[in-house]
Order: sequence, then structure tokens, then C-alpha cells
Amino acid sequence: MKIGENAPDFTLKDGNGKDWTLSEQAGNTVVLLFYPGDNTPVCTKQLCSVRDNWSDYQETGAVVVGISTDSVESHSGFADEYDLPLPLLADVNGKVSKMYGATSWIPGKSARAVVVIDEKGRISYHYVQPLGVFKPSDSEVLKAIAAAN
Repeated sequence: MKIGENAPDFTLKDGNGKDWTLSEQAGNTVVLLFYPGDNTPVCTKQLCSVRDNWSDYQETGAVVVGISTDSVESHSGFADEYDLPLPLLADVNGKVSKMYGATSWIPGKSARAVVVIDEKGRISYHYVQPLGVFKPSDSEVLKAIAAAN
């Protein structure tokens, strides 16, 4: 993925089993938060931090989703347990993670990555954490969203 490239379209199921399609978000800035897995220490901290800063994310007007290779059922339980406000998308076969360069060194898992797609559907920010042991800073993600708007 290179900055300025068109973001590849995809459809994944959310934690409620409903289809979520990137192209249906046309005209909005979209944030894809890839993470290795539900109910793991760093991922839980990351998504709870997004939850705790949700009003800041909402102020940007961006559509924010989490993506991992966990199942719809796993996402549903994880979101309920931690009262997560963002949709969690099930990339069970890892296809979308691969498309966006968010593959992990752990087989079958997504890397921890942040992709911001501007209103025209182009990649405006793409960062993959090499080891994935640190959560992305909300302030950095919010800055990337602001730059895309």
C-alpha cells in the first residue's frame, strides 16, 4: 500500500453478522484499525482506549472500524464485554489484512496496523507496527484522520 493509492474494496461481516462494505462509505474518511485478536492484553487496551476517546473520534466525522481474523461470534462477545462503540469486522481468512499489508508474523493473525482512507477512497495514512506489541497512540490516529479531511 502506498499513500495516494485507491483503497481496495472489501466486504466483511461485523459482530452482528451484517455485511460492512468499504465502498458503501464513499464520501467519508474511513479508519481501519487492524489488530491481532480479541481478548488479548494489548488489543484490549487498544480498543478500550479508542472507546475512552470515542468522542474525539466522533468529532472527526470519520467512520472507524476494527479488523481482526477473529470470528463474528468472538467480536460480538468482545464488543459486549468492553462496551466497544466501533464495529469489529471479521477477516476470518485474512484476505483483507493481506490486501492492506497488515499481515502478522503470527500465522493466521492480522498485524497491528492503522489505515486511513480519505473521502475520495485513497490511502492517506498507512502504518504497520512491526512487532505489534505496542498499541497505536490515539493522538497519532486522530492526527492522521485530521490530515485526511
